[in-house]
Formats: sequence, C-alpha cells, structure tokens
Amino acid sequence: MKKRVVITGLGAITPLGTGTEKFWGGLCKGENGIGIITRFDVTNSKAKLAAEVKDFEAEDFIERKEKRRMDRFTQFAVAASAMAIEDAGLNSGFPCPERTGTAIGSGIGGMETFEEQHSRFLEKGPDRVSPFFIPMMIGNMAAGNVAIMFNAKGPSTAVVTACASGGHSIADAARIIQDGRADIMIAGGTEAAVTPLSVAGFASMQALSTAESPDDAPRPFDLRRNGFVMGEGAGVLILEEYQHALRRGVRIYAEVAGYGTSTDAYHITSPSPDGEGAARAITEALASAGIEGSQVGYVNAHGTGTELNDKYETMALKRAFGEHAYKLAVSSTKSMHGHLLGAAGAVEAIILAKALQEGFIPPTTKYGVPDPECDLDYVPNEGRKMDLAYGISNSLGFGGHNVTLVFKHYEGR
Repeated sequence: MKKRVVITGLGAITPLGTGTEKFWGGLCKGENGIGIITRFDVTNSKAKLAAEVKDFEAEDFIERKEKRRMDRFTQFAVAASAMAIEDAGLNSGFPCPERTGTAIGSGIGGMETFEEQHSRFLEKGPDRVSPFFIPMMIGNMAAGNVAIMFNAKGPSTAVVTACASGGHSIADAARIIQDGRADIMIAGGTEAAVTPLSVAGFASMQALSTAESPDDAPRPFDLRRNGFVMGEGAGVLILEEYQHALRRGVRIYAEVAGYGTSTDAYHITSPSPDGEGAARAITEALASAGIEGSQVGYVNAHGTGTELNDKYETMALKRAFGEHAYKLAVSSTKSMHGHLLGAAGAVEAIILAKALQEGFIPPTTKYGVPDPECDLDYVPNEGRKMDLAYGISNSLGFGGHNVTLVFKHYEGR
C-alpha cells in the first residue's frame, strides 16, 4: 500500500515578496509584481517587462564566500529551502539524513553565469574563465547545493522539463515517499533567467508580451493577451510521509493526493490541439487521487497569457472535467507574479496548498475582455472565499511536457 504524503513546510522567493506569508498576502490583495526590467538595459529589447525579485538578500541565508560560488538560481533555491525547512520545524536537523532527499528542478539553470563567463571568454580569453563556471551553471546545482547545505543524504534529482520542472519535481518527490524510499523530500523549482540573452531568445520566438505598462501584461485568458511576462524566484515544499509528520506533531498544510503526467508528442513549443495532452495529465491525476472531477473546486491554471496556451488549456479542462469545468474556479496567478519558468509549478503548488488551507482563491488580475474561446470562471480581478476539498495545479512545458498535481484539504487525522 502506498504511503500518504503531506506538505509540512513552504518557502517562497517571488516577485511579490520573499517569504510565503508576504507572497500569499500579495496574491490575495491582487498586487502586481510586474515592472520594467532593471537587471539590464532594455533600450533595444523587444520585451521590456519582467517580474523581478526585489527584496532578496542572499547573505540572509548564505555565507558570502558560498554565495559567490552560486548562480542566482541556486541562491534562490537554498534560501527557499531554508525557509521551508524552518517552517516545517526541521531547522535543528533532519531526523534521518539518509531518508531525506531533494528534488529541485530548473528549466534553464545558471543563465546569468553562462552569459557573464561567455563575455569574459570573448573579452579576456579562455584562461580567464572561472573554475566555478560549470558547477555554477549546471541545472542540478540547486538540488546539489541544497543537499550539501542541509545534509540531505537521500534520493536527489534535478528535473528539467522547461516550465513543468517544478511540478514534475513535486510529483517525483511524492512518488519517492509513497514508495517508501524517503521520509522527507525537499521539493520544488527555481529560476533566475531575467538576463539579456534569455529575454532576447524568448522575445524572438514571440512568446513574450511586448507591452510597456505593467498594468497591461500578462493578461491570462483575456481576449487582449499577447504573451507571457518572465519572472524569477523559487518555490520549495517540504513533503513528508504522513505518519512521520504525525509523530513530529507538526502543522500540515495539505495532502498530496495524486499527480498525473503526459507528453503531447506534438511540437517543441505549441501545445497539442484541443488540449489533448494536458487533459490526459489531468485525468491521470484524478485517477491517481481516486476522486471524481466533481470533487475538485479550484484549478491553479498554467495560464501564461499566450494565445494558444490559454485556449488549449481551457479545452483541456473541458475534456477532463466535462460540464463540471463550468463550475470550477480557475485562476492564473501569473497575472501577478509572472511566469517563473522552471519554478512556476512549485510556486503555484504553494499557492494551491495555501488556497486549500485558507479557503481562499487568488484572482486572475488584469482581466477585462472575455474571449469566447476561454469561457470558464477565471476568478476575475478579485479573490474569492471558497471552502475546498480538492484543488489541482497544471504546469505545461515546452517540448510537450505536462504535469497536474492534486492536493487535498487537510482536516486532521
């Protein structure tokens, strides 16, 4: 029999603030974390908006010497993990390090380091490239450094499935606990790709919004949507075997009831037509949780604000839920915190856990003109109180990667 998995700690580094409570408070108020890019000169950039992390001080979590050896994406992961670990009452150490693992994904990895060292290589030659270039850049170093910093000696993975990386990491971590291979998993995603080359690449493929006002983008599910706004940050959850958590007597936010994954096998950037692939992930997730679609009340949608994603995700929800799709509360919080790429699924899993705990659904902001092809209840502009039994979070990545998480409201033993 599979073991139950619960969430006992949350840590968030986001464009709406550092720390879960600050982040959640901003979401509930409908605050906007989007702004003109400040990390580099955008004079010649097609895309001028991003959701940057504004209040993060690495030294609050990492010694200065270690900080210099970590790319920004790894710094975010270590800091979010530290907060989640403390939140779970584990800051004095794990009961059994060998049964504590890490699963932290990133869609791009150390892009800032890559660009800096490439410039140094061109300007000063190969001998001036940092010896820390590779271990700072490679995508597994978030998981690796978190394991080192916190002495987590169990299974460790680093998922790379583009914008589904964070969601896949949580699903994989839950499976490891269910199978009895670990008692605790530090799971999530991290990203720090607001860099000149990264933004230029996404802009060239016409994925990013070219709006110049933070009030105009992104607009998920709105007829006027014209692309996503890149964000940065990290989300980390402490997943724990249920009986293990009970023995420790800690607070439980929610239960990981199920998960589903699928692949479109269709196109490197476009979702499969009619949302067929995403619908299969949702259906598998419901089956994994052993529930009917009618038991789900809230969907934290992938909702990027691009033309095809929002249309096909709406279709996917209709395929998976049937008529119940029109009774769902569906919101895209990317309207406030931007698209955190490989961290998106993890940050949005934190939102789902808090929504279930608090009985409150954050809104889809900047929504004003309905799209006839996106005709569900997107919780426009104002959050909503709602008692929830189950909720789901969708993450859909370039390459056709889909993952759906199902969380259950925790009512005690």
